[in-house]
Amino acid sequence: MRNNPYKKSWFRSYIGDHLRVSLASLGRLYGQPAATIMTTAVIAIALTLPVGLFITLDNIGKLSSGWDGSTQISLFLHTEVDNNKAKQLMSQLKKNKLIKTVELIDKEQGLEEFKKISGFGEALKYLDHNPLPIVLVVHPNIMENQPGRTTSLVNELKKNDMVELAQLDVQWVKRLYTILEIANRSIWVISTMLALAVLLIIGNTIRLDIQNRREEIEVSKLIGASNAFIRRPFLYTGLWYGLIGGMLAWSITLISLVLMENPIHKLALLYHSQFRLSGLNLENMLILILISCLLGLTGSWIAVSQHLKEIEPS
Repeated sequence: MRNNPYKKSWFRSYIGDHLRVSLASLGRLYGQPAATIMTTAVIAIALTLPVGLFITLDNIGKLSSGWDGSTQISLFLHTEVDNNKAKQLMSQLKKNKLIKTVELIDKEQGLEEFKKISGFGEALKYLDHNPLPIVLVVHPNIMENQPGRTTSLVNELKKNDMVELAQLDVQWVKRLYTILEIANRSIWVISTMLALAVLLIIGNTIRLDIQNRREEIEVSKLIGASNAFIRRPFLYTGLWYGLIGGMLAWSITLISLVLMENPIHKLALLYHSQFRLSGLNLENMLILILISCLLGLTGSWIAVSQHLKEIEPS
């Protein structure tokens, strides 16, 4: 089957026309640098704020994910449970997928620690027997942002006949993740509002551009140009605004992270932590630029659709 030369010619003409219009639109922006810089700077700042908040929240989440490892469940066994039974229970607990490690503190170890902490070392020498129970310290293997699984594990361990008391303090973890969840939703609200602001900025800029080229549009319509043909350069203008604004937002974010990284690392070292500030990877950068381009294209489409139909040759 032969290829249709007409289709090839039409396709080349179509692509060439779009390329010409896109470059012409970019040339118009280049020809008015002050207005272009001001518009793209406002877009970039509006995009940088939610991106910075998302990065901050992501780093706090990564930093707090390690805090779950400090959560412990202390299992106080009945006083009649001996070391052999306690070791059997410890072996059973290690098979549980929700448990990372189990540490056994026998009665003698517990008494020694109690002497050091309480300050009643001399008085405890006169006891006939060791009243302290064997304690199993369980380190849960919980998933990030799921402290509720630890609570369920505690309730499960309480049912064991050898366990007299299971103790866990996970309320601070729950409070932390609740605060992070509230912050996450707040950022989404702020991001939505700023995205609408970007749409308004681009839409108003395109509207002014349409008004400035009103006579040109009227002449184009007189000679038979379709609305799609007239709309095309304005859509590319919005797309360029979005692309430049997105790239500028990424640059501002990157510079901010570079400036903040060293002080934050020094602060982490003071707390004996190797925490490093993480920023945007390649995928996130492409998503940011794509969202910015879509906002630019959408804003220009809304403005052109609303104002182009009002311009008719008299």
